[in-house]
Amino acid sequence: MSGLNALGRERPAIHSPIAIHPKKEYKYSITGGSMNLTYAYPRSRFEPTVLVDLNAKAERERLSKSALKGFFKLVGTWHVRDEDARQLLGGLSSSALYEWKKNPERTLEVDCITRISYLLGIYKALHIIYGDKLADEWVNLPNNNQIFEGRTPLAYMLGGGLLAMQTVRQLLDARRGGL
Repeated sequence: MSGLNALGRERPAIHSPIAIHPKKEYKYSITGGSMNLTYAYPRSRFEPTVLVDLNAKAERERLSKSALKGFFKLVGTWHVRDEDARQLLGGLSSSALYEWKKNPERTLEVDCITRISYLLGIYKALHIIYGDKLADEWVNLPNNNQIFEGRTPLAYMLGGGLLAMQTVRQLLDARRGGL
């Protein structure tokens, strides 16, 4: 049974039907021998996002300055106190925060870049979901969602650290996606 399939591709010459699952490899035996059939999903016009290796110092050097500039713009927009900004960055000292503001030319550690990434993702998601005014106020408004238990999202993130930032980001990404 050869010929073209529905996609116009050559069909393999197989004499009996076989169940095909795209993620599994099947063995098919005709006369005691075996033949491996592997299948892959068809190509897509959408390419996956290339993951950044934050363990590579060169990548952190490339991202650090813009990450800090974005962070300081974000905390200004959200009206975050310096004490809270230090906590969002993982417990930075006051002198280090002011030095980073003055001179963002530095290489951040993985934890710090990850925290800033979550916060910038939260900022972006808020601006997609809500208008600019509400998006900029949202982190400072009491929230009745069971995650926040009446606290502000900012208070939740300050108390829960990196995992809380991840949770807020996932919540907003889900809302943005229509869940």
